[in-house]
Amino acid sequence: MWVHEIIEYRNYLKLERSLSENSISAYINDLKKLTAFLTSLNKKNIKLSDVDSNLINQFIEYLYKLGISPNTQSRIISGIKSFFGYLVLEEKILVNPTELLESPKLNKKLPDTLNFEDIDKMFLSIEMNSFEGARNRAILETLYSCGLRVSELINLNFQNLFLDIGFIKVIGKGSKERLVPIGSQAIKYINLYNENYRKNMSVKMGNEGYLFLNRRGSKISRNMIFIIVKNISINLNFKKNVSPHTFRHSFATHMIEGGADLRAVQEMLGHESITTTEIYTHLNKEYLREVVNKFHPRS
Repeated sequence: MWVHEIIEYRNYLKLERSLSENSISAYINDLKKLTAFLTSLNKKNIKLSDVDSNLINQFIEYLYKLGISPNTQSRIISGIKSFFGYLVLEEKILVNPTELLESPKLNKKLPDTLNFEDIDKMFLSIEMNSFEGARNRAILETLYSCGLRVSELINLNFQNLFLDIGFIKVIGKGSKERLVPIGSQAIKYINLYNENYRKNMSVKMGNEGYLFLNRRGSKISRNMIFIIVKNISINLNFKKNVSPHTFRHSFATHMIEGGADLRAVQEMLGHESITTTEIYTHLNKEYLREVVNKFHPRS
């Protein structure tokens, strides 16, 4: 259904909006859910111009009845609206059936963060006398020092490390590049890992440039980063749900608590919109409340 239009839409997302392959796949999968629903209504051959707001609302109701969470519903709706917005832009349809469509109201959940003492406990719990230990310490130090996404961390390349001047070049969402400062501790442990282990490894062809490798000499996977962080937090009996993203959230929170400019934090995190960064100001308010409750004589 709509094969030609979906191929053109995919090209639009890639070439004009510069989205990553993961983001493009998510948008196309949202469309597949809609086309599967229309097929179930015996509307497999329906024209794009015949899709109206009534059909779209039936689709949203169908998602609700499936028990899909509001967050997932919201993402699917966003994908569907993007597709029909593109069709109007390209004059393939005259009326956008999703124009008045509203996403479900979401309860904003503030991300879990760790205080510096707990982050330090995670660092110090790693034994440095093995390849895995040296690599894992360098990974965690880099995550916290630079506030990286997991995908950005695993794709770190030697040619993008400018450790002598304290910067790394990060390839973020949509292949957008940004320069991020890296702290002296992260630099220290990257160098220890590289000098003692990485430099002498047998590396699989095509993986020569990657900084973080698995024992077989291939680029480390996203799943392995999650496993590393999860195992350390379990061994330390942390009650919070700690993931690699926790280091990114903690980085942003600690920066803002320390008085960093919101725009600077936005730039370092690679957020397209500052509204995404503003969630950390809510975390900051919680911190301020704790400070008042703890230290104000009348609290």
